[in-house]
Amino acid sequence: MDWRTKGKLVSLSEQELVDCDTKSVDQGCDGGEMENAFEFIIGNHGITSEANYPYQGTDGTCNSQKESSHIARITGYQKVPANSEEALLKAVANQPISVSVDAGDGSFMFYSSGVFSGDCGTNLDHGVTAVGYGQTSNGTKYWLVKRYIRMLRDIEAKEGLCGIAMDSSFPTV
Repeated sequence: MDWRTKGKLVSLSEQELVDCDTKSVDQGCDGGEMENAFEFIIGNHGITSEANYPYQGTDGTCNSQKESSHIARITGYQKVPANSEEALLKAVANQPISVSVDAGDGSFMFYSSGVFSGDCGTNLDHGVTAVGYGQTSNGTKYWLVKRYIRMLRDIEAKEGLCGIAMDSSFPTV
């Protein structure tokens, strides 16, 4: 299913990747690479929905019955040019983008509201999904990151805040 032709964006199962992507170098809840997840989905001929195989936040055993109920397929993936918030902006304008960020700093982990502009480095340690961007009523530009945070956008550093523009990619169909 292609969300661009169906007009519906369905949340895909992160837990399936954690539990079932055991043959690559990914390490369940201990880390992994977005491109390895894309390779798993390609080799598995698809992935199920989050509603069917919900996120638990822990490593588990692959539920092959749930895993075999594919709702989306991809044929490949593409990298966004690194260290360019402009390139990331163009990509996010077309679809959700997998991005890596440095989330090791306590201020990032305890974000609760507003536009995050805290101190963080570029030691990429967390994969999230950039789903949009915007601007507050006072003109502060931000990235909208799924389930987490609004992060300051258009900063001086080419890597973006917390390294958001350093390592981004998206699936192709």
